[in-house]
Amino acid sequence: MTAFASRSGSAGGVSWSWEMRGVNARGLDLRLRLPDGVAGIEPALRTKLSARLTRGAITLTLRLTREEAAQGLALDEAQLERVLDALGEIEQRALSRGLTLAQPTAADVLGWRGVVSGGELEAGDDGAALARALEADVDGLLDAFVAMRAVEGAALHRVIAAQLDVIGGFVARAADLAEARRDETRAGLTAALRRVAEDVAEVDEARLAQELALLAVKQDVTEELDRLRAHVTAALALLAEDAPVGRRLDFLAQEFNREANTLCAKSQSQPLTAVGLELKAAIEQMREQIQNVE
Repeated sequence: MTAFASRSGSAGGVSWSWEMRGVNARGLDLRLRLPDGVAGIEPALRTKLSARLTRGAITLTLRLTREEAAQGLALDEAQLERVLDALGEIEQRALSRGLTLAQPTAADVLGWRGVVSGGELEAGDDGAALARALEADVDGLLDAFVAMRAVEGAALHRVIAAQLDVIGGFVARAADLAEARRDETRAGLTAALRRVAEDVAEVDEARLAQELALLAVKQDVTEELDRLRAHVTAALALLAEDAPVGRRLDFLAQEFNREANTLCAKSQSQPLTAVGLELKAAIEQMREQIQNVE
């Protein structure tokens, strides 16, 4: 399910801001974007996220800033010299090969790592106290993120339950059409029997009756309708569970589609085929929503 949460805090002269975004995915895909300022915090964050989340592509971003950074930025003269020397070497090598490079701007040079210090926290400012503060603070971020997912989950519950009602209605219509088709099927098979008896001098009545019985069985959709009803009941039961059910619902949606395909293949009736196609469309719409369920 999609969700977003943000949070900020400060401790020991360092302020931070979190951003957490989540979109649908088959499994749990954690993408952590962390600064160099706090070494060793990533495993702890992954453990916390994995304990609360089971599905989704989750991006967690952390930004750290010195509170005294507002006083201004400091230029690292030594690093600036190294960067300029490197740029000069690159330009000379390019000229030796007949290449002319565009001149870098001052903004380009300032963007090189280490040329300007202040603002973003550097690795040397790492500390165990800061790491503990961050690990504790991320719990609040997770609470907000999970709460937003819960709100979306409740909305998805209503949408999927309504779609199951629609599917159940199509199954009921298909059952009525299949029952009404019985007399038509019986009349068609009887007519076929008479034509065969008229065109063939000797007819093995037992064999003929057996073949007609097999044709009747092949056109019977009772089992498919029974399984579709059972799938509706099973899906509603899953929606009532207080646990992650996305993968099980996804599997069930595949079974829904399998039975709908068989129903259309065996229908031998334009009205029943039309209902079968509507049923397949409703199942596909439900499957798209199920992809967002944890």
